[in-house]
Amino acid sequence: QVQLLESGGGLVQAGGSLRLSCIFYGSPFAMYVMEWHRQVPGKQSELVATVTPGSSTTYADSVQGRFTISRDNAKSTVYLPMNSLKPEYSAVYYCHASHLSRAGPDYWGRGTKVTVAS
Repeated sequence: QVQLLESGGGLVQAGGSLRLSCIFYGSPFAMYVMEWHRQVPGKQSELVATVTPGSSTTYADSVQGRFTISRDNAKSTVYLPMNSLKPEYSAVYYCHASHLSRAGPDYWGRGTKVTVAS
């Protein structure tokens, strides 16, 4: 059973920075594609960034150049440093894991809230 634990959210002024972390417990972390999603109440969830087991990355256009997803397989942790934050980035950020083979269930963390004040 995989469990994901996010941390690093909080309140920051526009233009500031935060770094989110997600610790992965339970299965071989190196076999999972890791993602960060965000959701604003009343709006559809948005995929923010993805990192594969080989550390290939993709980003939503809205965060390209501001966010950098990375993973440390030795620590079973995925990171999301966020720079030049905007108020519209305020959301609950969720960590998501799916097996590279696409077999089996995928997993979600409980989220960490980011609030960017203008």
